[in-house]
Order: sequence, then structure tokens, then C-alpha cells
Amino acid sequence: MKLAYWMYAGPAHIGTLRIASSFNNVHAIMHAPLGDDYFNVMKSMLERDREFTPVTASVVDRHVLARGSQEKVINNITRKDQEEKPDLVVLTPTCTSSILQEDLKNFVDRASLDSLADIILADVNHYRVNELQASDKTLLQIVAFYLQKAKQANQLSIVKTQQPSVNIIGCVSLGFHNQHDLLELKRLFVDLKIQVNLVIPDGISVHELKRIPEAWFNFIPYREVGGLTANYLKQNFDMPLVDIVPMGTLQISKCINAIQEVLMNLGYAVDYSSYIDRQTRFISQSAWFSRSIDCQNLTGKKAVVFGDSTHASAMTKILSSEMSIKVVWSGTYCINDATWFKQEVQSYCEQVVISDDHTRIADLIAETAPSAIFGTQMERHIGKRLDIPCGVISSPVHIQNFPLSYRPFLGYEGTNQIADLVYNSFTLGMEDHLLEVFGGHDTAKSTSSTLSNSYPVEWCDDALEELAKIPGFVRNKVKKNTEKFAYDNNLKQITLKIMYSAKEANQP
Repeated sequence: MKLAYWMYAGPAHIGTLRIASSFNNVHAIMHAPLGDDYFNVMKSMLERDREFTPVTASVVDRHVLARGSQEKVINNITRKDQEEKPDLVVLTPTCTSSILQEDLKNFVDRASLDSLADIILADVNHYRVNELQASDKTLLQIVAFYLQKAKQANQLSIVKTQQPSVNIIGCVSLGFHNQHDLLELKRLFVDLKIQVNLVIPDGISVHELKRIPEAWFNFIPYREVGGLTANYLKQNFDMPLVDIVPMGTLQISKCINAIQEVLMNLGYAVDYSSYIDRQTRFISQSAWFSRSIDCQNLTGKKAVVFGDSTHASAMTKILSSEMSIKVVWSGTYCINDATWFKQEVQSYCEQVVISDDHTRIADLIAETAPSAIFGTQMERHIGKRLDIPCGVISSPVHIQNFPLSYRPFLGYEGTNQIADLVYNSFTLGMEDHLLEVFGGHDTAKSTSSTLSNSYPVEWCDDALEELAKIPGFVRNKVKKNTEKFAYDNNLKQITLKIMYSAKEANQP
């Protein structure tokens, strides 16, 4: 457990609540002190969903600390069972309430005696895992619970569908463009003549989980959620899985070929080569754009990428392989997925960064001074302070990541959205020139080019005016070099004369 004012992945209980709220008629009870119960506000504000099942907080207060919380927790469970009549109640502590070391499993067993709903305790170590890991484990726990229950009742559906079918696993609430991605995935499978058996857990009832084995294979669009469940299904039900993220033209082709191989191994002969060729050559605008003169203007420009392992790895490959943009470094905050991430991106960038420390990422960006950033909402804020444009490609989410318009990142329509995002994230030469001529945000007095204040010097007004005249695409570099020159020479103030001296010193 770590206290911080910014976390890329939230605490474990948020992951559990995201899974519970993704199912239909599943109620979550959070055993926590006041202050931890912000999930309902976050979900209703971001997803604009008025019909989700709200989370109930079993508040830990001074009375609980004095008398214990057993009766309070049990009463909350039985009350919600009677009022809401849920199919499942999930009880989860938070990292704060876990300090009390209460026997919540005993509370669940006691409440089960008087409840019609199934009741489970989220089996998550809140001190050792983050939001993403907890969501992955909670989904596995619920799926395994209901498959085992159906098997014991002899209600498990194990007969495969007549036509090829798939389970899409891992589309959960509060995900980054998840709902738009899901629509695009469904369209892709319709094109491939593959039925979608279940989307887990997106809006389904837990009683539908017994139909999971009917599908021919499982598809996991995101590495963060669904992998544990898919591996469990592979081991226990011999269900093949495809976990290649269909983000970017090349990755989509690789993903479809993997699906084709799975179907052929199951005795169903298909050939998707003509479909891939048609989509790539005539349907996907991004494939055409990558060969256009506009995209060629981006060749060799420097970019940095940071986000979750799914989106950061895919974006790194798109920038490097499809748009010839130089990725100086690519990184992820998913430390638990570091080995896979390094293997995926190390040949597409100069440096791989594994860190969940936002201050380190900020300083790396300031040191690199790229032409554009592709990262999370945190990197967008960092980019604003450094006057570097940023395209948001990954969680943590913000209201901007739940647009009313259709903006998927996966599938062939997703390639078009990404191409627009990449192109519009760079400030190109003519745009920069026009901003200088007509005025705009780029002509404002420059702010510090480093977030760690490595060179604490003061700028005189005449030097700042001269700095503002320098074209924006090199202004940060000039500012940084001038500050370094002043720092190296023990100068506390930068005047116009010192600017010229620094310029001469930096000339080859």
C-alpha cells in the first residue's frame, strides 16, 4: 500500500467494484471508512449511466471500532438482499479497513444463512495489488464460482455452438473507451462470421456464465483484465484464447490471423486474407494516410509513449512501424507486466521505462523534450506545463475519455481515430508559423521546461521577450540550454546578453 496524491492505477477495491458494477443485478458492499466511498459518484459522473447498481458503503466509524463491525456488515448484506433481490452480493474491504484484520469470511458465511442471493468475499490482497490486478482476480473469482456451481447442479452448457462463436472477456465499467471498442469488436466478428456468445462481464447476469463453454474460443482485448479468466478456462475447459490487441493496422492483421489459426485447429476451414487485404487497402483510411504526404511530414519526429501495457505497447508499434515516428522511450505503469511489455516494445523504441512514479515520468519527458506525448491524463497535464502537445491513449480516465461521439481505439475504425489523434497531436511547421504571426497560446511567455526545477534561475523581462520570439518547436530547447549555461556558470539571472552568450556556447 502506498499513499500518493496521484496514482496511475487506483487501490484494489476500485477494481473489485468495477467488476461488480459491470454485471447485471450484482450488488457490491464496501466495508470502509467515510472517504473511500466515492465510487458511485465517479461512475455516474464519468459513464453518465443512470441505471447501474450503486455500491453500498458499510461505514467503519467510531462505534464500529468500539464494538466491532460483524453485526453491521451482516445487517447491510441481509438488508440489501431483501430490498434489491440481487443475484450476487460481493463484499470487499478497502486497504484502510483491512488494517482492522476482521474475519470478513465469517461475516459472509453468517449472512449466507439468511440471504437468498449468493454472497462472496472478494479474494484480493489489498496491500499487494492495484486496481487492475484486483479487477482481473475478482472477475476470475466470480466466473469460477458460477461455473463450479453450474457443474455441481448439472446445469453447465458444454455443447459448442453450431457456428464459430467467441466470448469477449474484459470489457468492464470505467474502462478507457471500452464501450466504443466493444461495438467495434462486435462489428469485426460479424465480418468474420463469428457469433458473439457472451461479453463478460459487460451487462450480463451471473446466471449466464454457465454458457461460457459453448463458445469455440475466448478473446481478450486488454491485457489488464480477463487474462486470468481466459487461462482458467483454457486449463479447465480446454478453450483456446486469443489475446493479441487489435489496435493498429498491423496488429489487427496479426490478431485476425491468430483467430484463423484457432478456427482451423478446431477443424473449421477459413481464409481471412482477402478480408484483411480489402480492409487495409480500401476501408481503413489510416492505411492510406500512412502513405500520404501528410504522414511523411511526421517522419523522424520524436515522441514518447506511456500508459497501461495494452495501449502503450500498441501505440508504440503504430508510431514506429506505421508512421515512421521516432519513439525515444516507451513506458508503462503496469509493473507486474514488465517482462511482457519489454519484449513487446524494445525493438520499437530506444528505451523502455517501467515505473508508477509520475514525478520520474515528468522529469523524463522534460529531459527528452519530444515533439509530442502519447500518455495518460497525467501526461496531458505534464505536457501543458511543458508546452508539449499530448494525445491521451490510456487510463487513468477523465470525463474526456467518455465522449458522446463514437471513438473506438480497437478495430479498423479505431485505426482512423488513432491516425487523427496522432496527426493532430503534433504542432506542424505551418501551424506554428501562423501562431507566431497571428498570436495564440504558443506566443505566451514560456513556462519552465523542467518539472523538477533542475536550473533555478530568474529570467529578465527583455530575455523573456526575446525567448517568446523564438519559434515554438525549438523554444523549449533554447530555454533549457540557456538555463543550463547560467547554472553551470553560477549565474542567478538570465539577461539578453547571457542568452546570446549561451547561444554562442552551444553552437558546434
